[in-house]
Amino acid sequence: MRSRKPAVLVAAAVCGCLALAGCGGGPSAAAGKFSDGKVVIGLLNDQSGVYKDVSGPNSKVAIQMAIDDYKAKYGAKAVAKTIEIVTADHQNKPDIANTKAQEMYDRQNADIILDVPTSSAALAVATVAKAKRKLFIDITAGTTALTGKSCNKYTYAWAYDTAMLAKGTGEAVVKNGGKSWSIVYPDYAFGQNMNKSFTEAVTGAGGTVQQSISTPFPNDNFATFITKAASTNPQVIGIMAAGGDLINFVKQYNQAGMQSKAQLAVGLMFITDIHSLGVDQFAGTSFTDPWYWNLDAQNKAWSDRFLAKTGTRPTFAHAGNYSAAMNYLEAVQAAGTDDADAVRKQLDGKKINDVFLRNGEVRSDHRVVHDVYLVKVKSKSQVTQPWDYEKIVATIPAADAFEPVSVDCKM
Repeated sequence: MRSRKPAVLVAAAVCGCLALAGCGGGPSAAAGKFSDGKVVIGLLNDQSGVYKDVSGPNSKVAIQMAIDDYKAKYGAKAVAKTIEIVTADHQNKPDIANTKAQEMYDRQNADIILDVPTSSAALAVATVAKAKRKLFIDITAGTTALTGKSCNKYTYAWAYDTAMLAKGTGEAVVKNGGKSWSIVYPDYAFGQNMNKSFTEAVTGAGGTVQQSISTPFPNDNFATFITKAASTNPQVIGIMAAGGDLINFVKQYNQAGMQSKAQLAVGLMFITDIHSLGVDQFAGTSFTDPWYWNLDAQNKAWSDRFLAKTGTRPTFAHAGNYSAAMNYLEAVQAAGTDDADAVRKQLDGKKINDVFLRNGEVRSDHRVVHDVYLVKVKSKSQVTQPWDYEKIVATIPAADAFEPVSVDCKM
């Protein structure tokens, strides 16, 4: 590694916010140095498998948009003069995620790693980040352990977790009459966590979970699991798979004629899932979404930029990667250095309102809480423009959407 070079020091106006809409300026008077004379952002995710469309290569586009916006905002006053993105495919395997994370931090000099779908992979990267004393902002994994027993001062959970999804969808469906459930979940960290969170939410709201059925991950044949789920005649079948597995499940669920026999509740859904299979396949399905591209004018304007670059509308993972990258660069700007400890001090406790986070706040456990949305998938006749598949049923305020800080989190 090359020797450290002093950063350009710029007089700073007092600025108490890191949000995209926040005030500008240079680093503080206590600005430090930059490693390698540049900032390196690592994108580690599924580039080729079941989660390719929900995040995948297009998250690099979202991160580059954040880099471009940072440079446009600060111009000559930008302390991060050179910013690079490095990418790797973890194939949804924790051992590969571990190896790729170490390579990014050690060989490619990544200052931060972003994204990392698949909870087992994210937990592996969090362990590496802690050991290397480098930053990791998770966007796409949902395990509550990242801000629970596996929390650490270098890892942040930016978008959602399984408890938030369950509180939104599970409680709402039960309150609307869906009392008896069968839950089908993929048998790895995320699915196990989803099953636990949804069982607690459903029973806490007065419902019952008649059975929880585990499936292999990934999986392309759900026929026997659907038959078993339906065997107790539940009012609701909850599917906790995501991405390609969710698409396969719903296709086979509908082919089995289950639409008229039980309400389908989806634990985690991305707009690319609906687009891939078709809105009619999901019509009326309830789920909780951390972000929606057509929520308001701000979201739509950003999404139009993304569409122009990729030919597709962004998922919440794409918007989350943009937000995490932008706020990281804002923290670097405020700290005047890419030193992880200095940067995290700028992130910790911050309140953020940007294109992704509404009423956002970085809590002491590094869970980023924010408003989320209970939605239903529109019918085909309700869709008035391409990709506008979701009807917002309710906004769940940040204070209500997430569980309190876990007693298991020991930074």
